[in-house]
Amino acid sequence: MKFIGTGVAVITPFTQSGEIDFKGINNIVHHLTEGGVEYLVVLGSTGEAATLNASEKQQVLEAYLKANNGNLPVVVGAGGNDTREVCQQVDFFTQNYPGISGILSVSPYYNKPSQEGIYQHYKAVSESTSLPVILYNVPGRTGSNISAQTTIRLAENCKNVHAIKEASGNLEQIMEIIRYAPSGFQVISGDDALTLPIIACGGKGVISVVAHAAPYTFSEMVRFALNGNLQEAKKLHYSLWDWYSTAFAEGNPVSIKAILECAGICSRQVRLPLVKGSETLTERIQASRFLR
Repeated sequence: MKFIGTGVAVITPFTQSGEIDFKGINNIVHHLTEGGVEYLVVLGSTGEAATLNASEKQQVLEAYLKANNGNLPVVVGAGGNDTREVCQQVDFFTQNYPGISGILSVSPYYNKPSQEGIYQHYKAVSESTSLPVILYNVPGRTGSNISAQTTIRLAENCKNVHAIKEASGNLEQIMEIIRYAPSGFQVISGDDALTLPIIACGGKGVISVVAHAAPYTFSEMVRFALNGNLQEAKKLHYSLWDWYSTAFAEGNPVSIKAILECAGICSRQVRLPLVKGSETLTERIQASRFLR
């Protein structure tokens, strides 16, 4: 049960020339650790993994592991639309990075596989590692949905399919998974604004973007909710309400990088085809309360 509470899908900071910003990685880890989050997720979509080559992915992962120094569990993202390649990635990370605690693997994108195809894909991924695997359902990015039935089937038949990050926004589907999945299988929110209701229904936490901006407040909200103190959790949830929209105002991770630049943590630089946040976004951020 390593992935209860607030995980953060960390960005990959870049210098003004577009190279990996290793000082920025140190700043982010310090900021999030001091903020009390429970674990880090490296090389996800928020980390712009799609624009990193294989060597850069290793450099980013190694920099996060070094900065973290074993303090928090680290999950690494490994996904794609070629099952064989994904399995090779997963095996490589498993064999070469004993400091990682799990694999987050996004559902295959572009191909639009059937539910049977999704099942067979994840079965192969789970067999390529001894680490816990977190499924990642984000239809808005992949173009296809992992059904509740497929998630439950994977949870029942693949011993190391440990959890799902659910970002479908479909609460009925999410509740079906929570109700029927085997004991110990974790449903993790992939949508910051839905984290509180998902936990109230039986979810175990979140892999968050907004927690970059307010790690202390966000992780306290999650802890209150997990402990059954929904009244205090609700207060913090609504105190974060403006951040839920601001952090995605110009897309992810464009907006969260702009927020971190305003906080003096790292540059807002992104890689094409993304473009950095606008001055209008900066003004909106600066009008908000100070980051905590």
